[in-house]
Amino acid sequence: MPNSTMVTEFLLEFFAETWVLRLLISMLLLLMYLGSLLGNITIIMVSTIDQNLHTPMYFFLRNLSILDMCYISVTLPKACVNSLTDNRSISVAGCAVQVFSVMFCGCVEILFLTVMAQDRYVAICQPLLYPVIMNHQFCIQMTLASLLLGLVIAGLHTVKTFQLSFCHSNLVPQFFCDLPPILKLSCSDTFNNKLLLFLTAALFTASCFIFIGVSYVHILSTVLKFPVKEERRKAFSTCVPHIIVVSMFLSSAAYVYLRPPVISEVVQDMILSVLYTIIPPFLNPIIYSLRNKQIKEAVRKIMLRII
Repeated sequence: MPNSTMVTEFLLEFFAETWVLRLLISMLLLLMYLGSLLGNITIIMVSTIDQNLHTPMYFFLRNLSILDMCYISVTLPKACVNSLTDNRSISVAGCAVQVFSVMFCGCVEILFLTVMAQDRYVAICQPLLYPVIMNHQFCIQMTLASLLLGLVIAGLHTVKTFQLSFCHSNLVPQFFCDLPPILKLSCSDTFNNKLLLFLTAALFTASCFIFIGVSYVHILSTVLKFPVKEERRKAFSTCVPHIIVVSMFLSSAAYVYLRPPVISEVVQDMILSVLYTIIPPFLNPIIYSLRNKQIKEAVRKIMLRII
């Protein structure tokens, strides 16, 4: 079959069938969206203004906050507006942009979390070498490399996907355009697309997850050797929630992207998608910074300066 797109637009799923339930879910998700924006903007402003926070750790936190704002803005506002206005449609070009953006933000998010795990590993396990290893040049290089790799992976998947023919149903079983539900709608052979998706997950995502896991195993083993109980408690209170969010993010994404193409519940798919597109940008500011004494102190100083 020739590589042509017969479908001129796609139709997205609503959060629920009844308008009242859609309203409640949309309001809840919009509150989470606003909370995510507020938390991430706070981190960006504070880590930029306060000179004491110009360290590699807060450099990556600032980059992660910027990325999280983009990540959650790619899907959630459009989905809420669609549910509240009874408008399901999205153009093929708009769908392609959304697929690319979700893939790009997801890949860069994983890479940033991996580099941040290394930052914490060096800071806790090799503190004397921290200024040498995590220097400013290294931080810039890692950020640019993450963005470039994300562009390559997202661009490759998006181009390969929208070269396919879509001549059957145009109803996407998801509240945003994501790669797996889009592939289900194609009437072309999608073997190469699925193989590319599997290789990306196996070589890229799995290696990042293993690196993060190994880093935190070393971190936790070092923390257990701390003589002061309060220091151990503080370290665990930061590490454990981060491990939970990373595990939830990667496991839910891996399940959606790698499972066999079987008929599944749309509601289940949407809940899983929330776990890797909305929850991490919402929780990251809380886990990484809003429980951090340095951030709280910097916010207090800025507020006193403004008042």
